[in-house]
Amino acid sequence: MSFEPKIAQKQPYVLEEKAGTKRAWCSCGLSETQPYCDGSHKKHNTGMTPIVVTIEKDDTVAWCGCKHSQNKPYCDGTHKKL
Repeated sequence: MSFEPKIAQKQPYVLEEKAGTKRAWCSCGLSETQPYCDGSHKKHNTGMTPIVVTIEKDDTVAWCGCKHSQNKPYCDGTHKKL
């Protein structure tokens, strides 16, 4: 059985991030703390896991909100086609 990620929103989450911060991006779309993982993938037995990244420099990050980007965890505009 394959779990199709829930579309959390059809636009990116554009957030300021600080260098050295580790973030776990929600890949299943079920997290209550979008765009970050809150462990909902385990609770709902999705078989999915978050993508963990370390922010390299202070920057504005466009996190994928639709969960269908080809450049996960970052937005690539795929939401415009959904």
